[in-house]
Amino acid sequence: MPIEILMPALSPTMKEGNLAKWVKKEGDKIKAGEVIAEIETDKATMEVEAVDEGILGKILVNEGTENVAVNSCIALILEDGEDKKALENYASKAAPTAVAAPKAEEKKEEKTVANAPAAQQNQSSASFSSHVKASPLAKRIAKDEGVTLSQINGSGPHGRIIKEDVLGFINSGGAAKGVVRRNPQETYAVKNNNMRKVIAKRLLESKQTVPHFYLSCEFNISKLQELRSALNEVAPHDENGNPAYKISVNDLIIKAVAMSLKKVPEANSSWTDDAVLIYNNIDISMAVAIDGGLITPIIKNADQKTIQTISTETKQLAKKARDGKLQPEEFQGGSFSISNLGMFGIDNFSAIVNPPQSCILAVARAVDKPIVDHGQIKIASMMNVTLSSDHRSVDGSVGAEFLKALRRYIEHPILMVV
Repeated sequence: MPIEILMPALSPTMKEGNLAKWVKKEGDKIKAGEVIAEIETDKATMEVEAVDEGILGKILVNEGTENVAVNSCIALILEDGEDKKALENYASKAAPTAVAAPKAEEKKEEKTVANAPAAQQNQSSASFSSHVKASPLAKRIAKDEGVTLSQINGSGPHGRIIKEDVLGFINSGGAAKGVVRRNPQETYAVKNNNMRKVIAKRLLESKQTVPHFYLSCEFNISKLQELRSALNEVAPHDENGNPAYKISVNDLIIKAVAMSLKKVPEANSSWTDDAVLIYNNIDISMAVAIDGGLITPIIKNADQKTIQTISTETKQLAKKARDGKLQPEEFQGGSFSISNLGMFGIDNFSAIVNPPQSCILAVARAVDKPIVDHGQIKIASMMNVTLSSDHRSVDGSVGAEFLKALRRYIEHPILMVV
């Protein structure tokens, strides 16, 4: 009897996922522990390993299929010596619930066609370059731009000219210059993936249910930058001359936040109807932008780790996040979040609290500006931060105490290494 391969639940909250890729194909021999497919969850693309041995007899859910329910049967394995006839009329215990992915050709055309004015879509193009193989959309764009299709080489099936061929020809200077061209496509759709849907739901719930309040400060990070330079300067190098670590300002901020939470544990908390929960561990969630959304890998027990260790972990986790390789335990949880947009040139912003956490710190860029220091005008590197808090669990005084402690560590960073 064939062995069913079921859609796995790769996280406690996963109800469905996208079957991104089949690593094995029908007829391939499979050993237990081998990677057979890649599944896209709401946070990452993860590999699925086989738990049984045999031959991949039949794939029931094609790669690219979306919204496949957990525990749906996605493929069948034949045991060694089992007849392929066992696959005929096999009735799965759990039929997959999914939306099939559109074909590649349809994907290319659907974004534009879906938004084109109806009158334009209904225009007949039979009299315009009818002898040239081209999609209706390509013909319409060519007509609007005054382009002769016979001048263009098609990249579609059997040399068919598609939209990209016409636009490429126009952008390369093939069409008349000095002509104002209005894009016939007023908008195009970027489909929401599972991650974007989850982000939208969680942030909407946060703003609707969490009473946010905001506290902002400007810190002098001149000494912080000096410490960073000093630590990087003494970093050991391997035989190829590569440093063992390269500390960033963000690494130092993570350490400073962790030390400040140790001083003000009330900010390291969550709200419940029965009690305010104070976390015993200081786990810092750092926001990382990836394709299609945002994810928050966690530096666990950051208060107990050296700056060098934090630097190494942040780079490893950020890379895994962008590669879609984070494990659930590496991004689920956390007690306090940091969102740093300084590298994008942002001067000031307020972040949205990430429930069930009570606080998130928004970090802006550092700017050199004149300040008055003991009656003297000096140039200092100043950085703006804004603390967003859940007012149910963190009062204004608690938020202010946290920022006071954070200022001490940021402006006197030697305290973090002694």
